[in-house]
Amino acid sequence: MTVVIVVLAVVVVLAASFLLVRRGRAGHPAIGGEAGEALARPAPPTAAPPAAASAPTATERPAVEPLPQAPPAPATPAFRERVARAVSVFGAPLGALRSRAKVDEAAFQELEEALLLADVGLPTTTRLLEPLRAGVRDGTISPEPEQLLGALRGAVAALFAGEERALDRGGQPAVWLFVGVNGVGKTTTIGKLAAAATRAGERVVLAAGDTFRAAAGEQLELWAERSGSEIVRGADGADPSSVVFDAIEHGAAVHADLVLADTAGRLHTKTNLMEELKKVRRVADRPEGRVREVLLVLDATTGQNGLAQAREFASAVGVTGIVLTKLDGTAKGGIVLSIRAELGLPIKLVGLGEGAEDLVEFDPEEFAAALFA
Repeated sequence: MTVVIVVLAVVVVLAASFLLVRRGRAGHPAIGGEAGEALARPAPPTAAPPAAASAPTATERPAVEPLPQAPPAPATPAFRERVARAVSVFGAPLGALRSRAKVDEAAFQELEEALLLADVGLPTTTRLLEPLRAGVRDGTISPEPEQLLGALRGAVAALFAGEERALDRGGQPAVWLFVGVNGVGKTTTIGKLAAAATRAGERVVLAAGDTFRAAAGEQLELWAERSGSEIVRGADGADPSSVVFDAIEHGAAVHADLVLADTAGRLHTKTNLMEELKKVRRVADRPEGRVREVLLVLDATTGQNGLAQAREFASAVGVTGIVLTKLDGTAKGGIVLSIRAELGLPIKLVGLGEGAEDLVEFDPEEFAAALFA
């Protein structure tokens, strides 16, 4: 009897084990059907390691994906479009002139008035129009409106013929002094130039030579941080010449490409202040420095007052070129013509906005094209 009971017990155990195995293969309720099937599948064979690494062929994907290309910078509006407001004062007179059958003295008077309203100034206006008047009278210039405007455009372009607008970057470091009255944008101009130069891989040192206006040094220091430039500052009220000299020495020691020197921007009519600028210029020309540019920063909105400033500064420190700021915010861009015709100074840069990229090289051909659009 005992043997029979033992045999039955063994049969029951074997039967239960068989049922559990079948149930696990079909998918246990606690695991889920798919998981149960996965457990029942045999493991995939382990791939053998490659014998040796080989260079990818032309059709193979690289092991590491290249970094995505940076999106292109937004297109900058054409120079002609950006100075449209500066020359907008010519729009109505030119439209009236084009509607005429032929050019007469009344048309010349309207054109003269438009030039004067645009701050071209009487001497430059006379210089531009008198040869055209004479040409129409003697028949060498056609009285057809488009012919006359073509001749005037040529006369405007001729004002800029032969000028050297490229900035002198010779020497290491090249020293550029910035002069002009307060409020014209000297410090901002320096900051924008520093940003452009450091983006191009140049090493730049800023000289905070406007020591009489604390905000100027702080503003220049902010631009130094933004642009990755170095800056040399002195104490408030320190001798500007000493600050500029220290900056040039530092620039030479670190093999800087450019030293951009800010200067005091007080009234140009103060004789002692102009003498101070002369001293800065003399000191900056000593070794280790050599002044390559003296850039006069003018505000385009000041019109003929800017011309008077230019005469004073040019006489005192030997200005090599003009930076004309705020040209996008004025309808009197004719000051461009006055500066060139009456002073013979090249306009090297113009400010056409607030951003660091909005300080651009002056393009006289595009300016003339915008003038007579």
